Amino acid sequence: MTMQRQDRRRRIGRGMLLAVAMLVVPLIVGLVLLADTGRAESAPAGELYLTILHTNDEHSALLPHSPAIDHDPDNADDPTIGGFARLATAIAEIRKAKAAENEPVLLFNAGDFIGGTAFGWLAPAGHAAELALMQAMGYDAVVIGNHEYDYGPDVLVDYLLAAGYPQAHDITAALASNTRPPASHPLVTQGLLRDLAFYDLDNGITVGAFALIGEDAESVTSDAGPIEFTDRHETAREMVAALQGQGADIVVAITHSGVVEDEDLARSVAGINLIVGGHCHTALYEPVVVDDTIIVQAGAYTAYLGRLELAYDPATGQVRVRNGSDRPFLIPIDGSIPPHPEIAQRIDVYTQALNRLIGEMTGRRFEDILQAVARSDFDLPNQPPLQESPIGNFIADAMRMVAQEATGTRVDVALQANGSIRGSIVRGTMPHAAGDVSFYDITNTIGLGYGADGHAGYPIVSVYLTGEEMRRMLEVSVLLQEMLGDTFFIQYSGLRYSYNPANAILMTIPIMNQPLPTGRAVTSAELFTGEGAQTGQDEGQYVRLERGDDRLYHLVTDSYILSFLPMVGEMLPHLGIVPKNAQGQAVPLEHLHELIVYQDSGRQLKVWQTVVEYAAAQPQIDGVPHIPAYYADTMGRINVVSSFPLVSLVYVLPLVLIAGPAAVIWRRKRR
Repeated sequence: MTMQRQDRRRRIGRGMLLAVAMLVVPLIVGLVLLADTGRAESAPAGELYLTILHTNDEHSALLPHSPAIDHDPDNADDPTIGGFARLATAIAEIRKAKAAENEPVLLFNAGDFIGGTAFGWLAPAGHAAELALMQAMGYDAVVIGNHEYDYGPDVLVDYLLAAGYPQAHDITAALASNTRPPASHPLVTQGLLRDLAFYDLDNGITVGAFALIGEDAESVTSDAGPIEFTDRHETAREMVAALQGQGADIVVAITHSGVVEDEDLARSVAGINLIVGGHCHTALYEPVVVDDTIIVQAGAYTAYLGRLELAYDPATGQVRVRNGSDRPFLIPIDGSIPPHPEIAQRIDVYTQALNRLIGEMTGRRFEDILQAVARSDFDLPNQPPLQESPIGNFIADAMRMVAQEATGTRVDVALQANGSIRGSIVRGTMPHAAGDVSFYDITNTIGLGYGADGHAGYPIVSVYLTGEEMRRMLEVSVLLQEMLGDTFFIQYSGLRYSYNPANAILMTIPIMNQPLPTGRAVTSAELFTGEGAQTGQDEGQYVRLERGDDRLYHLVTDSYILSFLPMVGEMLPHLGIVPKNAQGQAVPLEHLHELIVYQDSGRQLKVWQTVVEYAAAQPQIDGVPHIPAYYADTMGRINVVSSFPLVSLVYVLPLVLIAGPAAVIWRRKRR
């Protein structure tokens, strides 16, 4: 990721849901709320009706989940949520009902249909599972979000070709209006992406759509290669003018930006009737309305199907919302909805392909995505945000312990960011899977990324830092979480530390709007010296990590996180970190791939693989690995403390400078 992209990072406030709730303006309008949902609604004279269905951030959630191992389609009590086959049934039922009323339906996706579950791993293997299924379900348009670049733009090209593009635009338009690949790139030369889409509906409405990827989404795009992204508001103005100039009655912006950026877009760009959003995974149970622009979003992971019923008045150009209390804006996709037979059959084919791929990637240790890897008496949550978490400890321990075995050298510290931990490890509750934790449910939490070996998953990297740099790394951790939120909160194994978040930033430099870090937020840091897991019951097995320590310590993380460490030093030299090899030689940023850990098979060691291997290696009870009880809670690795806030010095020092001379003058006058 370039420095320019790094500079564009914006913090999405942790209070976003509260802000959304305060801004929600109900637009439920109608002459009468119908008790019979099957009865056609009478339109006021001259109005034309339209229904928009929408999803976003599916993240390859082809199967019902939370956890997937609980799924039992023959059991009415199946507690799982989501899944493409159930989603397909919900879509088909609404289309059928609306067809009986001669009301047109459009179906949109707002980005990130790839990247999340292990089904996303099929993309670099030559399959286009998600998009092929969405075409079969009748999606009218999809947006290219940040996770569509998880495997790089070259794999995205192959993925779109495998899905039948450019011809497939006639079925499902692939939109990316502010995405600008080089003119010679296959995305351009083969016409795989489009800026605009028009829909001339049977009732006379013309809908025009365009798509944006937002600033925050761009900032967390793992590998966009040479692709640039143009200014969102300028692009939107150009697209609105083009759509209206070609006769669009209703203009729809399909965005992968998040609600905060969507609201800003609505305030800044006139002429957008509807924003169908994604990226921040917000389930908007009612639309947000900003300056007559309607904003909707449908959560994530196929948990909901968004339904927005609109009325358009050709005489005035006004668009209003028609949903009544009997027609919710979000439809839960759960066990009450039967799977669509055709889509379910297609998913079975992709599941078989994924099982073969997993067998190849794991040396035949695991050959079924729903295979139970371990058993647990509790879930391992990734909440609350901005705190040490049970799953964070488990993943970091797995990285440290498995990498130590792979390298044959003691690993002192392992770290992982919350942004790469996509959820909780949830055990099965149904009779057929009680307590079981499956391969699929484990890898769903930590399966992002891609390696130069052509296989999915971020590779583990082995790096050496001095003790002083380890202290700086902790300071950087605190600084990032304070500036950029939970995505950048770091979970650790092999150490414990305390910090005062109030001391992360001394002040913000005026005009430049540049934070000035103190480098003194961390009040104490200790390295774990024991063997095996760091359980939290190991007092006496720690040594202080001192400032100025020039000894080398062995650290493992993933290639994505490691790529950021040197950049921090470029911006903040006093927090500089220089990755080194085992001999203490500095490794330049362009050679960080040399630090990747390989297995005996010659394959890269992936983060997800360390977690699966670690779960399978836990102590056995009745021949089955059991996750130990100490992972049921946190272990005191990351501790928030209160101390004198250094920011107070900004105010105290001027008073001291004034009070000192004043005291001298006062004493002289008394003499």
